[in-house]
Amino acid sequence: MRFVHRWKQLVHDLSFLGPCVLQWKQKGAICLEGINPKALSGSYEQRRVELSADAPRNACVILCHGGRRPTGRAWAELRLPALVVSEVTGGQTFLHAALAAGALLALTFLAVGLRDFCKTILEAQESRYRFYLTSCLEEKSMAMFYQTYEKKQTRDLRKRAEEASYMMNGKVPLCQVPNLMTELIRNALCYALFGTILSRISSLLLVLLTLAALVNLLCVRAYNRYEYASRGERTDIGRRLRYVSKNAADFAAAKDIRIYGMATWLRETFSDLFRQDTAWSARLNRRLLLGRLVDLLVILLRDGGAYTLLLVMAVRGELRPDEFVLYFSAISGFATFIGNMISAWNEMQTASLKVSDYRQFMELPDTDGTGTAHAADHREHAPEITFDHVSFRYDGAAHDTLHDISLTLRAGEHVALVGLNGAGKTTLVKLLCGLYAPTSGTIRIDGVPAAEFRRDDYAALFAPVFQEVRTACFSLAETAACAFGPEVDRERAERCLRAAGLREKLDALPHGMDTHLDKQVNPDGIELSGGEAQKLMMARALYKDAPVLVLDEPTAALDPIAENEVYEQYRRMAAGKTSLFISHRLASTRFCDRIVLLRDGGIAEEGTHETLLAAGGEYARLYEIQSCWYQPGYQGGKQA
Repeated sequence: MRFVHRWKQLVHDLSFLGPCVLQWKQKGAICLEGINPKALSGSYEQRRVELSADAPRNACVILCHGGRRPTGRAWAELRLPALVVSEVTGGQTFLHAALAAGALLALTFLAVGLRDFCKTILEAQESRYRFYLTSCLEEKSMAMFYQTYEKKQTRDLRKRAEEASYMMNGKVPLCQVPNLMTELIRNALCYALFGTILSRISSLLLVLLTLAALVNLLCVRAYNRYEYASRGERTDIGRRLRYVSKNAADFAAAKDIRIYGMATWLRETFSDLFRQDTAWSARLNRRLLLGRLVDLLVILLRDGGAYTLLLVMAVRGELRPDEFVLYFSAISGFATFIGNMISAWNEMQTASLKVSDYRQFMELPDTDGTGTAHAADHREHAPEITFDHVSFRYDGAAHDTLHDISLTLRAGEHVALVGLNGAGKTTLVKLLCGLYAPTSGTIRIDGVPAAEFRRDDYAALFAPVFQEVRTACFSLAETAACAFGPEVDRERAERCLRAAGLREKLDALPHGMDTHLDKQVNPDGIELSGGEAQKLMMARALYKDAPVLVLDEPTAALDPIAENEVYEQYRRMAAGKTSLFISHRLASTRFCDRIVLLRDGGIAEEGTHETLLAAGGEYARLYEIQSCWYQPGYQGGKQA
C-alpha cells in the first residue's frame, strides 16, 4: 500500500505540473521543481514522493507542457513520463537515462521548430490569400448587373459574404477551413495513436471515450444549425442598426438632426434595434450555454469512469508503474484529441457556412450581352435609339412602372422627358443606360438590340449626369477624368471643368484642379456645394465625350443664374449628340427638339413646346401652373 501511495503521488506530480525538473536527491528521494502553467508569474513549487532507494542518483530530465500539439510531439510527451519512470525504477545509469530522454526531447524540439517555421510561412500566404478573396468580392460587387445588385436580398448576401473575410479572434473564416482541416487530420492521427495504446487496456474504454465525444458533437451541431437558420433575420437587424448609426454620424445630416430635433428619434430607433440585436445574442448564448453544460456533464462521466478503471487496475497490480503513467497520460491526451477533433470539426462547419455565403454571392448569375455588337461602331456618330414596346416591372410589384413604351430618339435629336413624380422618368433613363433590363420589349441602338452589346462596352455610349450626386476623395481632375496620375489628360480635364461652370472655383483654389475632395479623408480637402457638385458631374460627362448625353434633373440644386448657365452648357455639350434631358421645370425644355410627357408609366403627350401648349392637354396645364407664379398680380388660392 505504501508503494501505491507513493505511485499515486508521483502520477499526480507528473500529470499536473507544467514544465518541470525531475532530479534525484540524496537519501533516495525525488524532488519535483516546476512551474505551474497557470502561474505565469514564474512562481515555483516543490513536491516530494518516495521511491525505492536503489534508483539511480542525479537522474535529470525536462518535461515540456504543450497545448495543441503535432502528432510527433504528442507522442513524445506521452512517452516521456513513462520513459523517465521506467529508467528510474529500472536501475539504469544516469547516462543511459539522459541519452534516452535527450533523444526524445531533441525530436520534440525539432518538431516544434519545424511547426513554427511552417506556421510563419503559412501566415504570410494566408494574408495574401485573404487579400485576393476580398479583392474578388469587391470586383464582383462593382461589376455585378445593377438591377441584381439593387435587390435587398443581394446586398444582404453581400454583407454576409463580406463577414467571411473579417478577422474575428485572430481567425478569418475564408482562410480557416484549410487550417482546420490540417488540425482535424493531425488530431485524428493522434486519436488513432493514443487509441491503439488504450485498446491494450480495454476496447470498451475506447468506445466509451469516443461515444462521449459524439454527444458533444451533436450538441454543437444543433447550435450551429440554429445559428445558421437565423442568420437572415440577424443580418437584417444588423444592417438596419449600422444604417442608423452611420446616418446619425453623417456630417451631411448634422444640420437636420439639430434643427429638427431628430437626435431623440434616432436614439430611440437605435435603441430599439439594439435591443433586438441583443435579444438574438441572448438566445444564441443560452443555447450555447446549454450545449456546454451537457458537454461538461459528459466529460465528467467520461473521464471519471476512465480514471476509475485505471486506478482499479493499478490497485490490483495489473499495471506496472511505467504502464500506469503511460495509460494515465494516454487517457488525458486521448480526451484532449477527441475534444480538439470535435472543436476543429465544429469550427470548420461554422466557417464553411460563412464560406458558403461568400461562394453563393460570388456564384450569383450575372446578366450580360452576347457581345456580337460593338460600341466602337456607334461612338463616332450620334446614334438613333429606339424603344420598341418596352415594359418594366420591379420585383414584387403588382403593376408595371413603364408599360408598352414605343419611342424613337432620332440621331442627333435633343429630347426632353417630363412628368410628375413617379411617372417613370428615372426608370426609363436606367433602361436606356443599360442599368435595367426590360421586362418585355427591346431597346435598339442604330437598329442593334442592346442585349447584343457587352455591358461595359454598351456603357461607353452614354455620358449620364444623374440627379443624385456622389463624389469621392479624389482630386477634381481625377474625378472629371475617372482616372489617376499620368492617365489623366490634364489639359482636357481643365477644359471640361471650366466649360462646366467651375472656372471661378478653380481660380480660387490654391491647388486648382489638383484640390482633393472630402475633408474627412484629406486634411486639405474641400466640400462642394450641391450646385458645384452637379457641375463637376457635368465636367465628367464632357470629359467622357460619349455620343449619347443623358441629364437627369441637372438643375434641381441650382439657383436661376446657375440654371441658365447649365442650359447654355447643355446646348454646347449636346451639339452633334443624341441627348435626353429630364426636368420638372417645363420652361427649361423649350430649347429641346421634342418633348415627351410620361404619365402612369406610358407616353401621354409628345411634340414641341409650342404644339403641346396649343393642344391644351396635360403639358399645357402643368406649364400654366408653373408659370402663373411669374404673372403680374397673381395671388394664388382660387386662381391656382
